[in-house]
Amino acid sequence: MGPKRLELLHDLVPSANSVGLLVNPSNPNTKTLADAMGGAARTLGVEIHLVTAGRDSELDGAFNKLQAGALVIGNDPFFNSRSEHFARLAVRHSIPAIYQYRKFVEAGGMMSYGASNTDSHRQLGAYVGRVLAGAKPADLPVEQSTKLDLFINLQIAKALGLTVPQSLLARADEVIE
Repeated sequence: MGPKRLELLHDLVPSANSVGLLVNPSNPNTKTLADAMGGAARTLGVEIHLVTAGRDSELDGAFNKLQAGALVIGNDPFFNSRSEHFARLAVRHSIPAIYQYRKFVEAGGMMSYGASNTDSHRQLGAYVGRVLAGAKPADLPVEQSTKLDLFINLQIAKALGLTVPQSLLARADEVIE
């Protein structure tokens, strides 16, 4: 998902020659994400600048030292619970950012791309139904959502001086105006 988020952000901010990647250094998936993003960045002709934060006290500092024209927020439970804080920081620092979930866009973030919460909840309900019908959880296959959602907050994009291309608006599942 990280490389696709980078591609979407690049579509919106093609002038950004460098893009920050904010990750939690405690997350075991950080290296995998950073490697995947590095490959995608080379393909797009941009540089990736890794910025880390794993505690509340490190978030402001991460944005302060960011030297990039745009920002991808990595997937992390710590980050997910701070959607409003991230949205405020991105606007304060005038940095276009893309997130994983819609709740970031609803909180004032610019754009999100990730697995559909609605689809994930539907799958969860189906799993619970199987267990209640007698299936053993260990026998059930692991599934992941195949429905992906793109949300764009036009107000934030305009506040950052960005014009969202029509091609990106056409792909969006929802545009918040």
